[in-house]
Amino acid sequence: MIAALAAALTGLMLIGCGNNAQPVFGTPHSSVEGIEDRYTNESDKVVDFSKNKTSDFWAAHGYRNGGMFDCTWSRDNAVVQDGIMNMSVTGSAGNYYGAEYRSSKDYSYGYYSVCMKAAACSGVISSFFTYTNRPQWDEIDIEFLGKDTTKVQFNYFTGGVGGHEYVHSLEFDASQDFHEYGFDWQKDSITWYVDGKAIYKAQTDIPSSPAKIMANVWNGKGDVFNRWCGKLDQGGIPATASYQWIAYCADK
Repeated sequence: MIAALAAALTGLMLIGCGNNAQPVFGTPHSSVEGIEDRYTNESDKVVDFSKNKTSDFWAAHGYRNGGMFDCTWSRDNAVVQDGIMNMSVTGSAGNYYGAEYRSSKDYSYGYYSVCMKAAACSGVISSFFTYTNRPQWDEIDIEFLGKDTTKVQFNYFTGGVGGHEYVHSLEFDASQDFHEYGFDWQKDSITWYVDGKAIYKAQTDIPSSPAKIMANVWNGKGDVFNRWCGKLDQGGIPATASYQWIAYCADK
């Protein structure tokens, strides 16, 4: 998860899902030339916190992922208030808590999207992704590294093999307002979007296993994690990412 390629910066206009502003973001990769804009339909929202629509999803509680994860999942750190779910990292050294929200059922090819605001704190990851470990580890990621929320990282794992990171420079701070992020998962490709604009397309070793829809906010530990996401800034705890809705549109 360490390697990254920086996107070049020029101007394109887009509309955030949470407001009427039109911020500018960096130039999409050449892999998406000719791909049309794609926006989320209201009917595709499988979770909408403003409408108390949360069936099939639940908050993890009481266990740790291990490895570089340095927190225990707590449902108390996934709080819905005023139509928004806030997921936070809380606590102090040796006793951190994070939050993870996931679907009960598996989903396959189609368009996945989220309207969210990232957590700004070095050493904290906020995310939206698909994941399964049956029959193998397959995963597709949208991740914000809390050390610099003017960038978003796209990645995927197939059979436990990652190393497909692509970092896109946003000319807005993803921690300051809500924006729509998504990916179109097909048998032969994954295309990632920011506020409806195609940004990057991957076409090799694409995951194939149906997976859970997930989002989480967590802190890590160790030199590898620190080089990737930055050393944890205790002064930034609690660190909170906010989510308005999650959507999925199956292939027709």
